[in-house]
Amino acid sequence: MFTLLDPKNDYVFKRLFASDPELTVALINDLRPGLPRVESVEILNPTIDAAELSGKGIVLDVRARCVDGHQYNIEMQVQRQRDWGARSLFYLARLLSQQLDSGKEYRAVTNAIGIHLLDFDLFLASDGQRQQALWRFEMRDSSQPDVVLGSELQLTVLELKKADRLGQAPTPAGDWVRFFEHWQEESVMSDITHEPVKKAMGSIRQLSASEEAQRLAEAREWGRINWNLSIGSARREGLEEGREKGREEGLMQGRLQALRDTLSRQLTRRFGELPDWASERLAVATTAQLEAWADEVLVAGSLEEVFAGTRGLEA
Repeated sequence: MFTLLDPKNDYVFKRLFASDPELTVALINDLRPGLPRVESVEILNPTIDAAELSGKGIVLDVRARCVDGHQYNIEMQVQRQRDWGARSLFYLARLLSQQLDSGKEYRAVTNAIGIHLLDFDLFLASDGQRQQALWRFEMRDSSQPDVVLGSELQLTVLELKKADRLGQAPTPAGDWVRFFEHWQEESVMSDITHEPVKKAMGSIRQLSASEEAQRLAEAREWGRINWNLSIGSARREGLEEGREKGREEGLMQGRLQALRDTLSRQLTRRFGELPDWASERLAVATTAQLEAWADEVLVAGSLEEVFAGTRGLEA
């Protein structure tokens, strides 16, 4: 029996939507209600370079272009970054600027539309912000918001965890929230009637049956964790001694624990429930040991083989 892959894993997310333009169209329309519907799209970056999945800081987005020429950048973000807003605007502006070759007129520019699904809370400063999870941003005047400078830059943001807490009515957008937050819960998924979400669930089951997809999804998760660890390490080197350093070390310990938890899931998936001796070794392992064992998980034939051959790291 295979474990269902998480659709929020950005490798899985891209496999799901880049391989199925109709599913991408449904997601765009469902998260942008009240706007002209998109009928079809061309996926501009359908491939995934498996060699990059364990790299640091790569972006696995889905880029699409509709028949009107408008371009969409669709991303899943599972972790809040300090510069998330600036980064999002940068990529959106680049999507717009890349449309103009030398000699083209500005009127040839079509809309650059970002759709970002966030598995964290972004806006919590007021009661109004805490009661809203789906947002759409444009260039508008601050005192007269009905005056729009243009529609060339648009950003739709869905805060998944907040939307789930607020409780979603049986709408298409609500069904997508339930899919991304409760894909493993049959009791929740069986109540969904929206056909695109049901199709997405079927695709997740099919993808999860592939050992290669399972391996690449895990590789992507390791890449994300290692990126966090490397960023934390680089920041720590420049910190002054004292409380700031202690706070950063606490963050590093949390990221190291995330690394242990991910490896524990991998081992359990491959070899069944872990014996005490394996859990004890994981609990005291260093980052280097955990990374070495993670490499062995993909090729070892037994739990003992995973931990063999790394004695030099434990000295």
